[in-house]
Amino acid sequence: MIPFNFPPYFDSAEKYLKQVIASGHVSGDGHFTALCSKWMEERCGAQKAMLTTSCTHALEMAALLCGISQGDEVIMPSYTFSSTANAFVLAGAVPVFIDIRPDTMNMDERLLEEAVTEKTKAICVVHYAGVACEMDAIMQTAKRYGLYVIEDAAQGIMSAYKGRELGTIGDFGCFSFHETKNYTMGEGGALLVNKESFNLAAEIMREKGTNRSQFFRGMVDKYSWIDKGSSYLPGELNAAYLWSQLENAEKMNNRRLSLWEYYRAALVPLAERGVIELPVIPEHCKHNAHMFWIKTRDMEVRSRLIEYLKNFGIAALFHYIPLHSAPAGLKFGRFSGCDRYTTAQSERLLRLPMYYDLEQTQQKTVVDKIADFFK
Repeated sequence: MIPFNFPPYFDSAEKYLKQVIASGHVSGDGHFTALCSKWMEERCGAQKAMLTTSCTHALEMAALLCGISQGDEVIMPSYTFSSTANAFVLAGAVPVFIDIRPDTMNMDERLLEEAVTEKTKAICVVHYAGVACEMDAIMQTAKRYGLYVIEDAAQGIMSAYKGRELGTIGDFGCFSFHETKNYTMGEGGALLVNKESFNLAAEIMREKGTNRSQFFRGMVDKYSWIDKGSSYLPGELNAAYLWSQLENAEKMNNRRLSLWEYYRAALVPLAERGVIELPVIPEHCKHNAHMFWIKTRDMEVRSRLIEYLKNFGIAALFHYIPLHSAPAGLKFGRFSGCDRYTTAQSERLLRLPMYYDLEQTQQKTVVDKIADFFK
């Protein structure tokens, strides 16, 4: 069996988990939470990083911090996970979906301006597969219309656009540390706050609407309910598990890039025959090998390939059903312009097994079976 994903594990995780248990502090914002936050601030160049219970919650915090409310509109791609839209729908906003680029599967930045209305409050970009959107054009449009930019960089940690780490370019960046991501704490995420003026509000919101963080820093003599908020802190056990990977982040990233390059090189002959398409990485983008996808001719070929690989114990998966065609998307959002690529490309895309401990012999099996299928 070659699974689609398997969470990374280092022996140090057990030691760190035991440390947390022995400390008597298993709730949030302890020693390992601080280490993880500091790592993100220093490695990613983030102004402020805060661990959250999920990337979904990081997105929800960003929506609230931007003051998004009933009747506002937020522009985003339709080819994304439901969390991207849910964060804004929960705040009362309308997700306005735009078409994607077929090369990177990211939102088409050229379609942004025509989607802007007097109700538009923000743009939420999604860096698909850890490959950056065209952020220069997006930021220029946002500046022109006075819009917030929120980066859904769930898959984008350790990736960059023109030398800038993903998640640090817009007003807010949101990471995921879900089990399926490059670095994991089981369930978890992080919010990057890129403007210092939002720091205090974000702290209060994350601490159930209280100024508890200030109290622990000795800035106030007692803490109380200050503003709206919720419980967005992950437990310290989760943070300890994550830290065991972040301290090995470069090693893990290099390993994943090696796996990604193996797939690419081994599948070039099939691409040259025209039976599949391979991922495109723009020259100015540094990716993190979050996933390796291929595209088949159409959905029918993809479905047969998935079943064929399954017969050999290989788990290969398709990805998102476009949100604008989903029941909730029809109910809460609308599509701006023409769906030229979103649906058609989503029906062709297939993700291959990709995880830190994947062996090259397993990759060879995957590639060989794909080649056999196309014979």
